[in-house]
Amino acid sequence: MEITSLDKLNSLKGLSGLSGLSRYGGKQALSADSSRNASFESMFNAAMNMINETNRYTNAAEEAQIAFALGLTDSTADLQVAQMKASLALQYTVAVRNGVLDAYKEIMNLQF
Repeated sequence: MEITSLDKLNSLKGLSGLSGLSRYGGKQALSADSSRNASFESMFNAAMNMINETNRYTNAAEEAQIAFALGLTDSTADLQVAQMKASLALQYTVAVRNGVLDAYKEIMNLQF
C-alpha cells in the first residue's frame, strides 16, 4: 500500500479537515500519478525483458560456437542461425536504446 502525501497530511493531528480537499482534484492528481507510474513500470519491464532475451540469444550463440569448436556438433546451419539471432537481437536492442536516448535529449532541450 502506497502512502500518499495527502494521507501524510491527514494523519497529522488537528489537520483532519484537509480530507475535504480531495474534491478539488486531490484524488484525480493521485490517480494520474499512479497511472504514470504504471506506464513507466510497464515500459521498464518491457526493456528489461528485451535485454534479458538479447542476453539469452548471445549466450546461446556462444554455446553453439563452443560446441562447434569442440566438435560436439557439425551443423554449421545451427551455428549460423544462433549467431544471426544474437546479432539481430543486439541490433534491435541498440536501436531501441538510441531511440530512447534521442527522445530523452529532445525532452531535455524543451524550453518552458
